[in-house]
Amino acid sequence: MKHILMSVAILVFLSACSGKNAFSLFDLDEEQELSVASLLSSKLKSKDGKVYGIVSAIYLNDIYPEAYHNNEYFFMYVYLKEKEDLHNPKYFDNFELNLKLNGVSPLKIEQLPYKNQFFKLTFIKSDWNQYYIVAFKKQNKDMLNLVLKNAQSSSDSLKYQKNKP
Repeated sequence: MKHILMSVAILVFLSACSGKNAFSLFDLDEEQELSVASLLSSKLKSKDGKVYGIVSAIYLNDIYPEAYHNNEYFFMYVYLKEKEDLHNPKYFDNFELNLKLNGVSPLKIEQLPYKNQFFKLTFIKSDWNQYYIVAFKKQNKDMLNLVLKNAQSSSDSLKYQKNKP
């Protein structure tokens, strides 16, 4: 009898738990589904293999083709281990870090606040990340290679295929 009462008490206790579970994360709208397909990430590694940070990018032309079609647009978020670089709003503007798309520098880099218009496109949300929208001149190539590097570190090439079938 004690076991039955104990089991009933546990079931009543557990039935009060939240209705949300891991499967609720799979309820994505079309923009979120496209962003998951477009999201690429790379570690920033030094020449000796030490991890310096992480860069992630979403190709916005595939997600919002009506709004982003004149140039190549990326929503990027960057995490860096070095504390002095973490809160520098002009991080991409200094000579330490170079961002290139197929070897070409960006036309525009705009730092975004933590909560921004692209916030729902990413599932990794952190106050430690720096968020940017980056525009490059329109490329005539179908393959886009995005690389972030400085004198000590470099990311792998983030490769995006344009004009997907």
